[in-house]
Amino acid sequence: MNFDERLQKAIDRGTDRRDEQTDQAKSAALSEDELKRLHSKHRLELSEHIEQCTTKLVNHFPGFQSETIYGDRGWGVAISRDDFNLNKSGQRDNSYSRLEVTIRPFASYHVVDLAAKGTIRNKEVFNRNHFEKIQDVELTAFRETIDAWVLEFAELYAANST
Repeated sequence: MNFDERLQKAIDRGTDRRDEQTDQAKSAALSEDELKRLHSKHRLELSEHIEQCTTKLVNHFPGFQSETIYGDRGWGVAISRDDFNLNKSGQRDNSYSRLEVTIRPFASYHVVDLAAKGTIRNKEVFNRNHFEKIQDVELTAFRETIDAWVLEFAELYAANST
């Protein structure tokens, strides 16, 4: 067998290998409907955890109002509070605090996207996202992230409240 024949056989083997890998990848990939179903499952589980954490936070800081978020903005909870104080000169000082934690809606990126935004006394203290591919989601990591963000907000709020 000459070099040209061996070269052609090597190319054919490489092409066959590529086709085999492509077929395996297609069979392993989830369909769009399966991804939507899995995203919904994760969203439901995580939004329940968000609600549990924020409810406990509200119980420690009376005056916060809780709002369930659902739809185009995502699914989750926002808690907020309006405060006013009289400063030394007798003028009214208004402040606003809010924590919003949501799971964003299903999108073409095929990720579960956790978003949080915290504002304390009219100052944004954080604006974060944590995301993973839908098929690779570790719910424990998401729960721990939610816990950490809610705890951080509670600590910052307690440090800045009067």
